Amino acid sequence: MPHYLLNSLEVAQYQRDGFVIVRGLFERDEMLKLLSHAKGDEALTQSVYGRKDSSGQVTKLALQNEAGDDLYGMFARSPRMLDRVEQLLGEEVYLWHSKMMLKEPLVGGAWEWHQDYGYWYFDGCLTPDLLSVLISIDHAHKANGCLQVIRGSHLIGRIDHGKTGDQSGADLSRVQQALDRMELVWCECEPGDAIFFHSNVLHRSDQNTSPNARWSLICCYNTKSNSPLTVRKHPRYTPLDRVTDDAIRAWQPLHHS
Repeated sequence: MPHYLLNSLEVAQYQRDGFVIVRGLFERDEMLKLLSHAKGDEALTQSVYGRKDSSGQVTKLALQNEAGDDLYGMFARSPRMLDRVEQLLGEEVYLWHSKMMLKEPLVGGAWEWHQDYGYWYFDGCLTPDLLSVLISIDHAHKANGCLQVIRGSHLIGRIDHGKTGDQSGADLSRVQQALDRMELVWCECEPGDAIFFHSNVLHRSDQNTSPNARWSLICCYNTKSNSPLTVRKHPRYTPLDRVTDDAIRAWQPLHHS
């Protein structure tokens, strides 16, 4: 039996609002371990690329299509994540992809209003039965560009997207209609807090105008039955091997002689 389930109020909130925040999903020492590893990870550094916002500011990210045996995979395969994701999506899931988001002090760019399914639709997923989990590695607040969501906007359905800077952005006339009728929520988080959000919820983040970084790990999951017929960017269904709950603390990097 799963050990890490949302309570009925949290499930109802996700269904109504399109997102739910789980405070303290991971401990501070686990976040410090992830941050220390990521800052010294040459493979991560080499895979980082940038995306310009509408004003030309750049946000950096590094993407992985598999949940491997590295530290990022320990989070993606954690029962604390998977039990809740499968509870919300109602069936077995696999990793669609994960990404480290590196919003640097004073220069980190914005992410424009968008739905993840706005472009995942073109990756061959028939339904929006996907969700993402954003794990705050740093303290996320308004000044350093925390996640913003429009409460209940997942119920609108998929909105057309076009290019905004280097990013895919939602039709702003539709976004404005949503903002006129629905609540804008700033998801301020402490390290270890996690935001579970639906693939059709409208979300964005501001530029980082603070002296503090905002790094986060986002793990995106798809359902087994929603596996794409063709592979464009992200993988078809492959079974996801869960790790034990102490796997993050027990993980050690491989040292090559």
